[in-house]
Amino acid sequence: MFKILRKTLLFGLLISAALAQAQNYPTKPIRFVVPFPPGGSADALARLIGVRLSASLGQPVIVDNKPGAGGILGADSVAKATADGHTLLFANTNIAINPSLYKTLPYDTATAFAPVIHMVNVPNLLLVAEDVKASKVSELIALAKADPKGLNYASAGSGTFPHLAVELFKLHAGVSITHIPYKGAAPALNALLSKEVQVLSNDLVSATQHVKSGKIKVLAITSATRSNVFPEVPTMAEAGLKDFVAVGWQGVMVPAGTPAGTISRLNTEINKVLNDPEVRNGLTGQGLDVVGGSVQQFADFVRRDTERWRPAVEASGAKVD
Repeated sequence: MFKILRKTLLFGLLISAALAQAQNYPTKPIRFVVPFPPGGSADALARLIGVRLSASLGQPVIVDNKPGAGGILGADSVAKATADGHTLLFANTNIAINPSLYKTLPYDTATAFAPVIHMVNVPNLLLVAEDVKASKVSELIALAKADPKGLNYASAGSGTFPHLAVELFKLHAGVSITHIPYKGAAPALNALLSKEVQVLSNDLVSATQHVKSGKIKVLAITSATRSNVFPEVPTMAEAGLKDFVAVGWQGVMVPAGTPAGTISRLNTEINKVLNDPEVRNGLTGQGLDVVGGSVQQFADFVRRDTERWRPAVEASGAKVD
């Protein structure tokens, strides 16, 4: 009986300590690691979230840009940080892609991080040059099948999201389109605009002005639902490729071992930021899909997305030592 009471008491003390830690959190400035250079869309979102989060938590949220190696350098610094909720990772699709793309990583993605929240999805558009004789996905597939060596597609580089998104399209459609990698997203988009290539998967935000000007054509959006920016553009599934989804995403993770109460607090506060009408309208106006939701929903999503990209990486032949 005494042992049972003692275990019950110890368990109660542990729960109380965990609750107290969550209630006292944060006790110092929070470092928000963004594994990309300053000035990009990821950096802008991190700073927006950081300002709002700082106001609600009562501690400064300092954005720390650590670009390099496809996001690995920044992620590794978070994986090695103290698991107390004072170091956050701005996570994105690379978390799901890199385990298949890199032969070795300095951390085990599945066990090094704890998910906090899925902030937004970044839909991509399947685009073709203005002179390509296709206005529908089915017509592009027909062109590719009629001449397997007649179409080229650009990407921001081997193993990047735009590269793998087209590889996923090729797998679903059963077609061959030749990959031409460029050094970055902007040169890849320029290659389509100048008709050096015929096909490109590009994020909605940077492609919108060119689509609306008629310089390039959009055949479909790669998200599960249509976009309010292009409500007339079908999803890939609506265009005939069942279950096709290829979206970039952005979320928040922390080092594994961070107290559950602290993670829950962060999830709650960031959900509040995402549900603020001014923030939400600003993000959706840019073509981003605001997600939010629970910790478990984000964990499940990352697991599914990691499995989704594995066959695309294998088909692409991309591998980084």
